[in-house]
Amino acid sequence: MTPPIICIVGKKKSGKTTFMEKLLPELRAMGISVGTVKHDAHSFEMDREGKDSWRHREAGAETVVVSSPERLALIKQVEREQTLEEVAEEFFGDRQLVVAEGYFRSDAPKVEVHRSDAHAHPLCDRGNEDAKRLLAMVTDVAVDTGRPMFGLDDAKGVAALVARGLLGWVNSGMWS
Repeated sequence: MTPPIICIVGKKKSGKTTFMEKLLPELRAMGISVGTVKHDAHSFEMDREGKDSWRHREAGAETVVVSSPERLALIKQVEREQTLEEVAEEFFGDRQLVVAEGYFRSDAPKVEVHRSDAHAHPLCDRGNEDAKRLLAMVTDVAVDTGRPMFGLDDAKGVAALVARGLLGWVNSGMWS
């Protein structure tokens, strides 16, 4: 079963990764099992030249798994970019929530991170908030989106919103 997905989006250098580093511990503190996906618009290399996994791939393996008692890594050649939903379904069925960095064009709900010192205007505004499925804005300035706004450090507030909005949680007094 595919878990709910939330995308953390924003323009380059807006602070998406930094905000995710704050959000993930808050979600975990609530007892939510979380997996993450980082979208890379370009090709990337995980295994380094000379490592066994690299040597296996260079020798012709189209899928390479590195497994240990604590971790498992998969490197798989694909014919086309997988959708976020396909990735979540294939790899995150054992998690309660998937938090993706990027995937602005996906149909998943989104939290946008916007820093005024990095960009004059956010990706989402009052004109496209519904089409982009904007759930909230994390920002240091007022932005007219008609959606809840949170400060750049308010990961706890965003975690509560995500838990209520995507997981159907109600405030049980365990968190606020």
